[in-house]
Amino acid sequence: MQADFKNKTVIITGAGGGIGRAMSIRFAQNGANVAVCDIDRKSGQATVEAIRQEGLSAQFFPLDVTSQDNAVQTMAAIIAAFGRIDVLINNAGINVGPDKRFPIQDFDDEQWRRIIDVDLNGVYYCSKAAIPHIIQAGGGNIINISSVVGLVPFRRQCAFTAAKAGVANLTRAMALELAENQIRVNAIAPGSIMMEGTARLFYNDPVKTEAMLSHIPQHRPGTPDDIAYAAIYLACAEAAYVTGAILTVDGGWTCGYARDF
Repeated sequence: MQADFKNKTVIITGAGGGIGRAMSIRFAQNGANVAVCDIDRKSGQATVEAIRQEGLSAQFFPLDVTSQDNAVQTMAAIIAAFGRIDVLINNAGINVGPDKRFPIQDFDDEQWRRIIDVDLNGVYYCSKAAIPHIIQAGGGNIINISSVVGLVPFRRQCAFTAAKAGVANLTRAMALELAENQIRVNAIAPGSIMMEGTARLFYNDPVKTEAMLSHIPQHRPGTPDDIAYAAIYLACAEAAYVTGAILTVDGGWTCGYARDF
């Protein structure tokens, strides 16, 4: 997909791997100056190197999305480097693995706080810090990464479900409030995306694979590029009348029951 982001600055949090890296590369390929933000310096620098190997523009900025002060400082550093902010993609997020997934009465309180802090508070902190700069640039886009789990809750994942549902409704609230500032705000709700973690958890043996794919009408996992191209669409000028949308990229998972009963 081709779009024109020449002379635009695109910030991507959690850009060190998986979906974040794919988005960083694709936006750079479409002309953007990409601010690669991650708490993990090594993985963030690897994303920058992948972009620069193609002769494209990117710079790494360390960012802990759970720190409001760090978010403000990072936005200031990005302005110093690139002069403007046009697009913010709130991608940073975490969840617990299967061994820590329990019913709510047994769910670990510290894990609850940690997930809410990264997945929901991080969106709030980074957006609040970036919005004045986007307004100064004359408007732009914020794209929040939610999840199908925020639309159709999963069992034994109360914190992730709550955080991602919060992201979806926060997106709508932001779209209402920021339209007058020429800022469009949308969210992407990925389904099962093939990355290192999902490959290890769900696609490492035929039984687990079939159990997962039985829920997906397209009968395949998505790829990080599927999310990257959705983000490019939402941020491009051709989507000028799209705001407050929650775009599911899930192979049809949330359409209904995919299995026969």
